[in-house]
Amino acid sequence: MTRLSPKVLALLAGLTLVWGTNWPLFRIALAELPVLTFRSVVLTVAIVVLYVVLRLRGESLTVPRGKWPTLILASLMNLTVWNIATSLAVLYIPSGHASVLAYTMPLWVALIGFVVFRQPLTGRLLAAILIGAAAVVALMAPNFASYAGAPWGLFWGLLAGLCWAIGTFVVKRTSWPGMGLSLTFWQVAAAWPPIVLGAVVIDGPPAHLPSTLVMVATLYTGAIPMALGTAAWFALVKLLPAQVAALSSIAIPIVAVLSGMILLHEPLSPLQAVAIGSTVISLWLALVPGRSVG
Repeated sequence: MTRLSPKVLALLAGLTLVWGTNWPLFRIALAELPVLTFRSVVLTVAIVVLYVVLRLRGESLTVPRGKWPTLILASLMNLTVWNIATSLAVLYIPSGHASVLAYTMPLWVALIGFVVFRQPLTGRLLAAILIGAAAVVALMAPNFASYAGAPWGLFWGLLAGLCWAIGTFVVKRTSWPGMGLSLTFWQVAAAWPPIVLGAVVIDGPPAHLPSTLVMVATLYTGAIPMALGTAAWFALVKLLPAQVAALSSIAIPIVAVLSGMILLHEPLSPLQAVAIGSTVISLWLALVPGRSVG
């Protein structure tokens, strides 16, 4: 396993905390704002923050020739679908449970790598996929009795994880010469038009101003988790091997579940606790290489 520097460890810890505690804020904001309106404001704030940081750092906004189609595809998978699917998921199931489904991304990576790119499926990865699938079933089973929209929560949560996995492959398998923070900026910017258009057509103008709490939660989500958190994620993907960078996803759902319990008093049954623990084991098997023998 690659030895991580203190700076990289701090970045991983900060990203885990920021992305994990952000899930309950989704539900707080969506109590008063339609999904697309909420995401439109979040993306707008993120674009402004990223642009200011880019200018302060003196980085170029130039996109290499011929990279726009790939960049738009990466944005669609990593941000457009992710923003919509995760927001819809927390409308149907507790935010912590939705996060566990969305952060099955490394398992989707293993499956896509095996089916599409013919990457070998080791015994560890097969065990991880089977345990992960069982954990999802155990996590969602009580919800089907408690929440009428639980099937939709399951669908949107898993779709978010699947599309993030596809987007990760797009970014990892493409050369982005000269692009640093601008890769994050343009992905966020490319996701803005369809989501804002959807907000205008579907949501319409707001009937009233949201409460101060919702406004603070929305602005914070755009400035910190969306802008700086997404930039940190892509920096880790570039700095580290994909498996090491993805280790941060192991702890994020746990932080999200605990945050949901504390802030929103969301339920956690013993079966669901076992399911979350199984998900962690599954992701660990998928991400951490086994010790070589001999």
